[in-house]
Amino acid sequence: MQQPVVRVVCAIGQSGQIGLNGGLPWEGNRSPEFLADVARFFDITRGHVLLAGPKTIASIPEFARSDRELVVVRSSMNPEDTLMRFAGRVVFIGGGPPVWDAYARFVSHWDVTRLPYDGPADRWFNPGWLTEGGEIAGNRRDR
Repeated sequence: MQQPVVRVVCAIGQSGQIGLNGGLPWEGNRSPEFLADVARFFDITRGHVLLAGPKTIASIPEFARSDRELVVVRSSMNPEDTLMRFAGRVVFIGGGPPVWDAYARFVSHWDVTRLPYDGPADRWFNPGWLTEGGEIAGNRRDR
């Protein structure tokens, strides 16, 4: 059976910030770099599968729902079994640290954009996802 191609496309701040109060730290920023990043995300994921937690899937705007397959993942789901449902397809993993902790070991391509944001955050990109995969201890910037 053919394996899915598993990818992540995400953005980080200058210090690796990825989340603040359940959203993106730069949420609502209308500067060209931020708008281009959002447009690029929707362009890259078009026609493919997006697996993410319920909050991330709920945040996908109506215009983007018809041209990609959106699948809510839950912590009770086995990542390998979930991915095998999409054999031969490109699957993007969204949703941040809890989802990336579970799916990192399957990711063959990380597409990370560094945005000109250097403000507060409560979630940080863990570079261990790139090399270790699977469960990464913690998600604090100082580890």
